[in-house]
Amino acid sequence: MSTSYNLPSGIKRVQVPLFAVGALLFAILLIGLFIDRAQFFHSYLFGFTFWLGLAVGSLALLMLQHLVNGGWGFVIRRVLEAATRTLPLLAVFFLPILVGAKWIYPWMHHERMGTPALAEKAAKYLNLPFFTIRAAIYFAVWIGLAFLLSRWSAQQDRNADPLLKKRMGLLSGPGMVLLIITVTFASIDWYMSITPEWSSTIYGFIFVAAWALSALAFVVAVMALLTGEEPLKQVVAPLHFQDLGKLLLALVMLWAYFAFSQFLIIWSGNLPEEIHWYLPRLHDGWGAIVLTVVTLHFGLPFLLLLSRSLKRNPRRLVMVAGLILVMRLVDLFWMIAPSFTEEHLRVSWMDVLAPLAFGGLWLGAFLWELGKHPLIPINDPQLESVLEQVHANH
Repeated sequence: MSTSYNLPSGIKRVQVPLFAVGALLFAILLIGLFIDRAQFFHSYLFGFTFWLGLAVGSLALLMLQHLVNGGWGFVIRRVLEAATRTLPLLAVFFLPILVGAKWIYPWMHHERMGTPALAEKAAKYLNLPFFTIRAAIYFAVWIGLAFLLSRWSAQQDRNADPLLKKRMGLLSGPGMVLLIITVTFASIDWYMSITPEWSSTIYGFIFVAAWALSALAFVVAVMALLTGEEPLKQVVAPLHFQDLGKLLLALVMLWAYFAFSQFLIIWSGNLPEEIHWYLPRLHDGWGAIVLTVVTLHFGLPFLLLLSRSLKRNPRRLVMVAGLILVMRLVDLFWMIAPSFTEEHLRVSWMDVLAPLAFGGLWLGAFLWELGKHPLIPINDPQLESVLEQVHANH
């Protein structure tokens, strides 16, 4: 095939400025380490988590598309693969969280564990050595899955072996189960344990849905950018964006279902050991954030994504995707920040800077990975049928 599906040079040139901006913002963020060490690590965890969600959520979507083999998954596969290949970088970014664990997690200080049950929990499960081992397992599973799927996909570009497609599908089934389990336990370890006396059986599923949703919103934004020019202009059709919009709507509803179910079950039970997690999050400025999230994270995207014409229009769909990404950041802040303080809403300059610093470095790494391979799996058996669909749609 004579057509080139390489990343456009104009987009590729953005890598260096992104790295430079990210490095500069990160250097400024490090000043906070000497001003308020606890706040630095709280903000660091917040910023790290948002971008980790894009990578891990992309891995979930990558395995989903290998299982269903839809045209929508075919056109976004290389974007998903590039996002998952940033996981080794994110594993390195996780190391400072281990260093700053005593400023993040109360269970690092056994004297703060108020009951014998909590003290025993801290001794057997919530301790730094075991915490580190579990984190290593989570990243090993994610990086291993991403490595194999990307490697086989690249091999398919070179030799068009039909067995590779089957191999990717066979791995994705059990891989999806492993990912859900590891994300669930990672969310318990890294975020729920900030309030060790509180627990929720739905908490992990909220993160699974939220990370998949944020990843899909990011993919929609990237695809809208890439399809504005060659080579994807002739490959990605409105029907693909329509399918992505349908999946976006489904994930918005799934996230809302999990989040509301947790609230409803805990609120109706009204048990002191459960309800205290929500109490600070529903008062003062935190309550205003709840209303904002309900309206702009669920209500408005839900109504807009019901429109068929909007889903088929990349310029309009990307606006909904951008809104979802912003609200994912707001919702994540609402979930994490009140665990560190039960005071009224307070946003530190480090809370603003951390996601931006991580974003510059992560996006630079993402574009670097995206430029390594053609934007379309050029020897995949699906390519011909996707191109036929596009021509028929036009």
